[in-house]
Amino acid sequence: MNARESMEYDVVIVGGGPSGLSAAIRLKQLAADKGQDISVCLLEKGSEIGAHILSGAVLEPRTLNELIPDWKDKGAPLNTPAQKDQFLLLTETESIQLPTPPQMHNEGNYIISLGNFCRWLGQQAEELGVEIYPGFAAAEVLYHPDGSVKGVATGNVGTGKNGDQEGEPGIELWAKQTVFAEGCRGSLTKTLFERFKLRNGADPQTYGIGIKELWEVKPELHQPGKITHTAGWPMDTATYGGSFLYHLENNQVVVGFVVGLDYQNPYLSPYEEFQRFKTHPAIKGVFEGGRRLSYGARAISEGGLQSIPKLTFPGGVLIGDTAGFLNVPKIKGTHTAMKSAMLAAEAIAEALATAQEGQPIEAAAYTDKFKQSWLYDELYRVRNIRPSFRWGLWPAMLYSALDTYLFRGKAPWTLHHQHADHECLKPKDECTPIAYPKPDGVLTFDRLSSVFISNTNHSEDQPPHLKLKDPTVPIRVNLEKYDAPEQRYCPAGVYEIVGREEGEPRLQINAQNCVHCKTCDIKDPTQNIGWVTPEGGGGPNYPNM
Repeated sequence: MNARESMEYDVVIVGGGPSGLSAAIRLKQLAADKGQDISVCLLEKGSEIGAHILSGAVLEPRTLNELIPDWKDKGAPLNTPAQKDQFLLLTETESIQLPTPPQMHNEGNYIISLGNFCRWLGQQAEELGVEIYPGFAAAEVLYHPDGSVKGVATGNVGTGKNGDQEGEPGIELWAKQTVFAEGCRGSLTKTLFERFKLRNGADPQTYGIGIKELWEVKPELHQPGKITHTAGWPMDTATYGGSFLYHLENNQVVVGFVVGLDYQNPYLSPYEEFQRFKTHPAIKGVFEGGRRLSYGARAISEGGLQSIPKLTFPGGVLIGDTAGFLNVPKIKGTHTAMKSAMLAAEAIAEALATAQEGQPIEAAAYTDKFKQSWLYDELYRVRNIRPSFRWGLWPAMLYSALDTYLFRGKAPWTLHHQHADHECLKPKDECTPIAYPKPDGVLTFDRLSSVFISNTNHSEDQPPHLKLKDPTVPIRVNLEKYDAPEQRYCPAGVYEIVGREEGEPRLQINAQNCVHCKTCDIKDPTQNIGWVTPEGGGGPNYPNM
C-alpha cells in the first residue's frame, strides 16, 4: 500500500457534533477578533454533517446565545418553543401526573432536530473558514517521538473484508492541537484514556442507551411545544430508565426511551422495553393513525461530574459527550457540550499564542476555565441525582427531592458510581426471562424494519468494525453464563446466536446493521467486543433526528 499523504493545520477536530462544531466556530471567532488566522480542520465520519446525530432533543439556548448571539437572524432551526411540561409516573395500566422537577422545566427552550441544528452549525463554521470533511473517519491517533499527540489518520478505504485488496491509504492530519469530540464512548478517546491515564481519580463512566423514533401524527393529536417525560413502567423499580415525547413542528412527534446500562437482568432488551412503552394507555393514543418516519439509537454518558476524566494532555483535549458533560436530571447535553467546546477553544487559542517552537502544547487552562464556569456549577448541583438511583426508583426519587429542594444541589457529600456498567449483569440463573409481546407492525416493530428506516448502510467488502478479542468468549462465557445478552442489548440486531438447534451454537455478527450506538462496546460483560470506526460515510443517515 502506498504511503499516506499528510496535511497540516493549527487545530484538527475529530467529530462534527455540536461540541466539535462549536469549538471550530469559537476558534475562528477568537482569531478574527485578534486579526489573526488559525487553520481549523474538522473530520466527520458520517456521510454529511448531522448524518450520525441523534438526540431527543430539547435545546437550552444559553450557550448558543453566547456563541452566536444573532442566531435568529442567521436562520438557526429553532422553530418550536417549548410550551408545556408534563411528568408522568406510569404503572402498567395507569398514569399519575407528578410535579415537574425544577431541572426539567423547559420555559425558554426549543424542541429541535439536533441533526438539522448541527447542519446549520456546520454552515456557520464553513462561512468562517473551517475546512469540514464529512465521510472521513479518524481511525488512528498519531504521536510525536516525545509521546505528545501529533494528530490523527483517517482509515484506509477499499482494503477488502479480509485485508486482501490493495486499498487507498488514509490521510494523516497533523495539528498543534487535536480536539477529540467523538461523542459517547469515542473509539480514539478510549485509547487516550489508557495512554495518558486520563481516568485516574475519576469515577467509572456510566451510560444509558437512548432509542428514538420520529412519527408523523394526525393534526388533531399534535400539540406543538408539548413535552412529556415518564418514569416507572415498563422498567422495574431497580432499573434506571424513562421516556420522552416531544411535539415538533409539521405534525411530527419524537418518542424515545432511555435505559441505564447498569441494568442487572441479562434478559432485558432496551429495544423491546421501548416498543412495549408505546403500548401504554397514556401514550399509544398519540400515534393512532400516525406513520413512523425514522428510527435510531445512541449511547449517552450519564456519569456526570464525578466521571469526567482529565480533559487535557500534550497535544490535545476532550470536549462534549466524549468527556461526559451531560446534565442527566435536565436530560440535556447539547448546551453543556457546546460550552465545554467554547472553553476548550479559548484555552487552545491562548496556548497557541504562547507556544514555543518545537515544544508540545497542552491547553491546561481549559480545566481551570471549566471549574470557574457556569457549566461546572450546573453539573455540581446535580452530581448526586444519577448515582442515587442505584438504591432503586423510590429511594432515589425521595433523595432527589431532598437534594434539590432542601440542599439545593449543595449537599456536603458526593455520591459515587461504584461499578462500570459491564460489571453489573447478574448470571442468567439468578434472573427471570422477560416475555416481550410480538410487534404488531402498526405501533410496535421488529428491529430489522427499524434499522431499515435508519438508512443504515455499510460497504459489505470492508474489514469488520466490530472486533472480538477472543472468538471463543461469546459462546464459552456469554452464552453459558448470561444467555448471550448481546442478542438483546443491541438495538439493531447485529448479534445473533445461530446453530443452537443443531447443538453447535455460534455468534453471528451482522455488522451491516450497526447504527453506531456503541452499546456493545459498553455493556459486553467480558469487554470482549471492541467497536472501531468503519470506513467513512458508513452507518446511519438520520433525517430530521
